[in-house]
Amino acid sequence: MKPSAERVQDAEEASGALRAGLGTLDPSLPRHVAIIMDGNGRWATNRGRPRTAGHLAGAKAVRRVVEHARRRSIGHLTLYAFSSDNWTRPPEEVGTLMSLFRRYLAAEVPRCVEHDIRLTIVGRRDRLSAQLRRAITAAEHATRKGTALHLRLAIDYSSRDLIIRAAAHVPQGAPVSREEFSRALAAAGHAPDLPDVDLLIRTGGEQRLSDFLLWECAYAELVFSRRMWPEFSEHDLDAALQEFSGRERRFGGATQAVG
Repeated sequence: MKPSAERVQDAEEASGALRAGLGTLDPSLPRHVAIIMDGNGRWATNRGRPRTAGHLAGAKAVRRVVEHARRRSIGHLTLYAFSSDNWTRPPEEVGTLMSLFRRYLAAEVPRCVEHDIRLTIVGRRDRLSAQLRRAITAAEHATRKGTALHLRLAIDYSSRDLIIRAAAHVPQGAPVSREEFSRALAAAGHAPDLPDVDLLIRTGGEQRLSDFLLWECAYAELVFSRRMWPEFSEHDLDAALQEFSGRERRFGGATQAVG
């Protein structure tokens, strides 16, 4: 394993290359899209199949959406794969999900390298198996130079827990800027600091944030889809992007037209 200073340098170089490669993006597009991938279990149950079948179908939707986000020149995409609260699900389902994550990394890392996609994982890692942690480290290293899209998977993720951990590392007694706290938050989640979320999409018909990117979504545009995640398609992503482009964004009083 590389010394920590070299790993930090690798991350900074990759982030710089990513920013440089995204300098001419369409301003009507969101820089950072986040998706709460909801509805896998209900999709399977509605078809008389076990919930695990929904997660397998959901993994195929991930590939569709990631590839289309790259085609649409979305710079950053964060997907909510497993929340910290999901540990309370039945052990069989949790085990299936963890196995699916390992298989996903093994299958998708070569595709990410081929398509110039950087992959990082955000969230806690101490509760993941040693095998999965090794797979994460290998995936992040192999894709670290990707500049076409930065894909982040949120695994064992809780925004409130991350905020608490980040606050514990902020120097006491000194004023802290939003930018400094954002960097502390990124470090607490084992992920590079990214632009705030411009567009948050939630599938499955629910309309809540569920402890996902609370700090980063302070001014995000929200789009809620009734489509279950396994059914979410390239056309659904395009529809959300179209809705985003037609909105006027307000930042505490100032209005900014997107398109």
